[in-house]
Amino acid sequence: MSTFIHYLVAFAVALAVLVVVHELGHFLVARWVGVKVLRFSVGFGQPLWRRRFGRDGTEWVIAAFPLGGYVKMVDEREGSVAAEDLPRSFNRQPVGQRMAIVAAGPAANLLLATLIYWGLFWHGTEEFKPILAAPAAMSAAAAAGVEDGELVRKVDGEPVRTWQELRWLLLRQAAESDSVELEVINRRQEVAFRRLALSAIRESGWEGEAFDRLGLALHRPSLPPVLGKLGRDGAAAAAGLRSGDEITAIDGREIRNWADIVAAVRAAPGRSLVVELRRAGEVLQTTVTPAVVEERGREVGRIGVAAIDDGRAREAMTTIVSHAPLPALAKALSETWEKSAFTLRMIGKMIVGEVSWRNISGPVTIADYAGQSAQLGVDYYLKFLALISISLGVLNLLPIPILDGGHLLYYLIEIIKRGPVSERTMEVGQRVGLALLLMLMAFAFYNDINRLFSG
Repeated sequence: MSTFIHYLVAFAVALAVLVVVHELGHFLVARWVGVKVLRFSVGFGQPLWRRRFGRDGTEWVIAAFPLGGYVKMVDEREGSVAAEDLPRSFNRQPVGQRMAIVAAGPAANLLLATLIYWGLFWHGTEEFKPILAAPAAMSAAAAAGVEDGELVRKVDGEPVRTWQELRWLLLRQAAESDSVELEVINRRQEVAFRRLALSAIRESGWEGEAFDRLGLALHRPSLPPVLGKLGRDGAAAAAGLRSGDEITAIDGREIRNWADIVAAVRAAPGRSLVVELRRAGEVLQTTVTPAVVEERGREVGRIGVAAIDDGRAREAMTTIVSHAPLPALAKALSETWEKSAFTLRMIGKMIVGEVSWRNISGPVTIADYAGQSAQLGVDYYLKFLALISISLGVLNLLPIPILDGGHLLYYLIEIIKRGPVSERTMEVGQRVGLALLLMLMAFAFYNDINRLFSG
């Protein structure tokens, strides 16, 4: 239950931040150009909390249905307007100002992502080095000759410093190329080149974990099967295990290293395991029942214990990435731009059938990733927040009636034909847009439910 609450809080915070930032974009630009704002609502439906603030008496609302929000402005198309408020009515503003107000919401989400990346790049983050594990048999990585412990230095000539950079570059290249060249340094400190086929990603419709399909995994050093820090409320502590215990067997199977412990525990959510251990030269036995934790749509076991490590393994596997303020800002802008462009490319491929519609995620999947990233640490949670903010900004700019992009399309037509779009056209457009939006939401919820039951 505590894990569920943790995930729910992480999701709620992310949702609140993204909605508030988006609507603040609309609100601030509307106020800047002189439009009167009647209501600022986080959520839809029945208000749970409301207060009036500001010289215009704007009503600030938190509503019952939290998946979104809106800014309501004075507008003659939505009801009668007092004579003194007519000059401040949204519909009476020049088309350029109306476009600015509408575009400000998605722009605020993209700005938020840029600021998050800027802060992270400037402050510095601890990242895993791009060191590859032994590839899965019969995989693209195995066919390319990848060996355990190889450090990737370049992808098609572009330098790589971290595991996340490697993942991003391979995904980006998979959208454009059939293969990439990896420049690596092997365990013998020799420079080698691996031609990695990327077709497995596209053939799957981009479903599932792309790296798993390529046979790529992060190398993890072999650690002794000795328990380090135990979580106070974890299953390991409840079973009487202690820091320093050496695990020798689980359910009769010999344990050689820490990876064996992880594999055995993850494979047994909610199922009792017989654990044999050595403590101060004495051989003991106890029973541990791993807690059930949901991870990427499937249940895994967890007992709340970390490996013992003198720091050398972590130092060998990680690097601190940081930049001076201006280079950090340039990298943040580049990161936001590249991920926005990639999102648009993927949407285009989804429309033409090259990418599976099963990749559309709903609130359940997003909540899952929110919880996972929050458990990994603040840096990971902020990166998740930036990525979702980019997705929200880009999706809202799509030319679909009811979304911000649909309104921008109406205003563009108004500029071209030198007159507003007819009320009838807008009404039909709103209905079509609502139908498309409901269809996308249905796909998202279906995919969420499918992931929950099939993994």
